Amino acid sequence: MAKDLSDYRKKYIKGELNENDLPNNPVALFSKFFNIIDSNKSERELNAMSISTVDKNGLPSTRIVLLKKYSDLGFVFFTNYNSKKGKDMLNNPNVCLSFYWPSAEQQVIIKGKVSKISEADSNDYFNSRPEGSKIGAIVSNQSEVISSREFLYNKLETLKNSNTELKRPENWGGFIVKPFSMEFWQGKDNRLHDRIVYENKGDKGWSFHRLSP
Repeated sequence: MAKDLSDYRKKYIKGELNENDLPNNPVALFSKFFNIIDSNKSERELNAMSISTVDKNGLPSTRIVLLKKYSDLGFVFFTNYNSKKGKDMLNNPNVCLSFYWPSAEQQVIIKGKVSKISEADSNDYFNSRPEGSKIGAIVSNQSEVISSREFLYNKLETLKNSNTELKRPENWGGFIVKPFSMEFWQGKDNRLHDRIVYENKGDKGWSFHRLSP
């Protein structure tokens, strides 16, 4: 089976990135992108992002997770520490996050180092989740082979009927990605896209430069 996608084309005309308008802090620019799209309600899951990790054999993996918090300190999401991505990150803290918002013709690519957040912060978030999400985190040994979907549903029903207090499992919690590089991409006509990369210079703060598309 083959399919030629050569004619799948579109024009990018919705915005631009001008150096004179850029903030010194890339998180401020990320927040501007995010808030404008959020106000337009133009994306189904605005906080969906891909995260790429590398395993102990040097093989990369990419999957979609949900951003739950961000600040100047970094970008926070939650997962099972014993999952494949959890093990990858605990073995190699270098990760890449990527956001793509087609309604605004924008991308943000974040490279950084990941670490666990505090148990207290993980507990706070877990306790804020709906009951079903709490149960799901408890009954799923993420990334492990299981016999069937019914196996999970049976574990779920058993837990529901047990009247057990729903506490955060020790192997589930938050990670924070502290960026050292953030690239902002704005689609432009003729494929001459705007690409601005911020790099963290430590005590000197952030600097940015433009890349050829």
